[in-house]
Amino acid sequence: MTIICLIAAPNGVSARETLRVLTWDGYADNDVVSAFEQRFDVSVEVTYVTSDDDLWEKVNRDSYDVFAVNTAELQRYIDQGLSKAITLQNIPNHRQQLPRFQNLEAVAGLVRQDNTYAIPYTYSEMGLIYNRKMVKDKPLSMAAMWDPDYRGRVLAFNTSNHNFSLVGLLMGLANPFRMDHAELAQAARELVKLRRNVLTFYATAEEAAALFAKYDIALLFGNYGTQQLKALIETGADIGYVIPREGALAWLDCWAITKNAKNPELAEKWINYTLEQNVSERLTARHGLANTITAPPNTSTEEDNNIIWLEPVLDPMHRKALWDRIISGEGPEAF
Repeated sequence: MTIICLIAAPNGVSARETLRVLTWDGYADNDVVSAFEQRFDVSVEVTYVTSDDDLWEKVNRDSYDVFAVNTAELQRYIDQGLSKAITLQNIPNHRQQLPRFQNLEAVAGLVRQDNTYAIPYTYSEMGLIYNRKMVKDKPLSMAAMWDPDYRGRVLAFNTSNHNFSLVGLLMGLANPFRMDHAELAQAARELVKLRRNVLTFYATAEEAAALFAKYDIALLFGNYGTQQLKALIETGADIGYVIPREGALAWLDCWAITKNAKNPELAEKWINYTLEQNVSERLTARHGLANTITAPPNTSTEEDNNIIWLEPVLDPMHRKALWDRIISGEGPEAF
């Protein structure tokens, strides 16, 4: 007779703790995750998102512990009670971040009523990438994506918030993040016109690079910024990069903890771990994204002046509803 013995672990613990990470591609590579698992004797489950709309839906629908979100989007997670304040003392590596990120109260959207809700991790502007072989004159504006000469040869990003803000900039609005319903309707009609030029609305930097290599793409809206530049250059693409004259939207992605995190202390260990110099610098070396530990190469004052940091948008769900109608194929007269 064979006897099977089940030996319980001390204190009734039968399995390692699991950290559930919701993030963007490149922020939690396999080797980075494996090193964290080994150091803290835990398991990590990584789920990737492809847009801010996707992130919002997943946080509202599923269970995660820590997630990556830009400062503008973070505000609605705080407003809806979906994020939890961070114990800053548990993030000692915050003290080695660049000076501009050490004063968290100086970064809009991170601190409310003396509570810190997120820690900066990486950032980039969203410029215009162009194919030097197909675009002879350097484009000066995002308006080039609407040029009929590039019909079927434009790649745009599948998201509601940035696309409306981008058109708001082209419309000359003082604040493209606070567009009213009439302005959004006008922008929707312009986005329908853009649809004629777009080969497809991509989701990830890797997808965009693959499409760029396979098809005759002239222009690409660089939602992932320098990460996309690096990916395309590594494929041998002959490309240029433009900060348009109307300005380029820019994001600052941070780590935040969900309100229902099962182990917020473990989530804080993850945040602190990603701020180790070798981990942060790997993000830059491997993916071309700026980190918050090492100073980036100097940029020109003119370029800095053309960077427009994202702000919370007015009525994001209305933007999302309009965007779903646009990509479903509705015509301009419907708006």
